[in-house]
Amino acid sequence: MNATNPDYKHPYNPAGPAGYLLTFHTYGTWLHGDDRGSIDRKSNNIPGTPMLPTDQVRVYKERGRLKQPPVTFNSSQCISIDSTIKDVIAYNKWILHAVNVRTEHLHLVVTAIKSPEVVVNSLKSWCTRRMREQGLWEKELSPWSRHGSTRYLWNEVEIAEACRYVLYGQ
Repeated sequence: MNATNPDYKHPYNPAGPAGYLLTFHTYGTWLHGDDRGSIDRKSNNIPGTPMLPTDQVRVYKERGRLKQPPVTFNSSQCISIDSTIKDVIAYNKWILHAVNVRTEHLHLVVTAIKSPEVVVNSLKSWCTRRMREQGLWEKELSPWSRHGSTRYLWNEVEIAEACRYVLYGQ
């Protein structure tokens, strides 16, 4: 990748984004009203709008509605997820630029011809399936939160900046 080339074009679709910065969390670890901010489907789900303000009452209510305890991955689960992401991306002939699997969330930078929502859903499904096959996830419910953050990256400079964040900005 040449980070000095701002005219980089998507290898599959020259009119599309060069890639995506994807972030998704484990179930119950980042609730609406959290101090870190959040976005909900109703009030601020438009790019550029501010995040929801801190609201401990909302956090308390959402915690009370959880169907299972918040999920935190152990090192074996993180290794399985990292390996599965690489396998799925290779199988689909997408391009993985960077990945960082953490105990309560993960970040990755990927170039794919599919929409970022399709990529996220595919990765979540396969990671859960692989963990179940390996005896690392035995619960019936998913270990993932609903949806995730999907940021479009339009050139090599943005891909390089996202990769630096994923690998070193944590």
